[in-house]
Amino acid sequence: MAEPFDTLMEVQQHDTMLDQLRHRKQSLPEQAELALVEANRTRITAEGAAIRVQVEDLTARQLSLEEQIAAATKRRHEIERRMLTGGVSASRDLQAMDGEVRHLAERQSQLEEQELELVAEEDPLDVALAENEKTAASLNVDAGRLQASITEEVARIEETIVAEEAQRAEQSARLPSGLAEQYEKLRSHLGGVGAARLIGSRCDGCHLTLPSKEVERIRRLPAEEFSTCEQCGRILVH
Repeated sequence: MAEPFDTLMEVQQHDTMLDQLRHRKQSLPEQAELALVEANRTRITAEGAAIRVQVEDLTARQLSLEEQIAAATKRRHEIERRMLTGGVSASRDLQAMDGEVRHLAERQSQLEEQELELVAEEDPLDVALAENEKTAASLNVDAGRLQASITEEVARIEETIVAEEAQRAEQSARLPSGLAEQYEKLRSHLGGVGAARLIGSRCDGCHLTLPSKEVERIRRLPAEEFSTCEQCGRILVH
């Protein structure tokens, strides 16, 4: 069996190559790596945002404490100044003012202790945030590298696809319309393989062995006729 069946097998080879190229384009190893990197970036971004919320809360609480400390300090200094200037002479008033000064001093000390506790809470958060930002930067580099690699490889694959499609179109145009139509129909529902070689008594499409009588019948067919595999239905070329 020669033309047009040899041409049909060339078309099938191009189609198989095109299927492989398209599959490779959709399943590059770098794409799986990039998906993992993107998932990690999402996680790291969320963790970083959570840490920043905690830092912002601590910063706001520290600012509030600083304002309270400043107010207590100012009030204490004002009272001490009045006591020192002699503007207040009554013993009862002086005692009350002295009591308020001691209360303000205690209050200031308590506020300063609370502020130190907040600073101690913030220190590990600052370390965690710095580590988070370092990890995020590293992931950004990885993502950029992988995306560049994917873009380059996809461009190469697409270039090969264009060349294969051109050769496939040239070969396909030489097929009789009836044969081409049957091939396309079979190929569409047989996993992309519509024609296969008959190698000995085995169909190279489904890899099953045909009965010897069937093989003999196929080999006696006129050159212009074709048969299909009784197991898988593909056009058999021998």
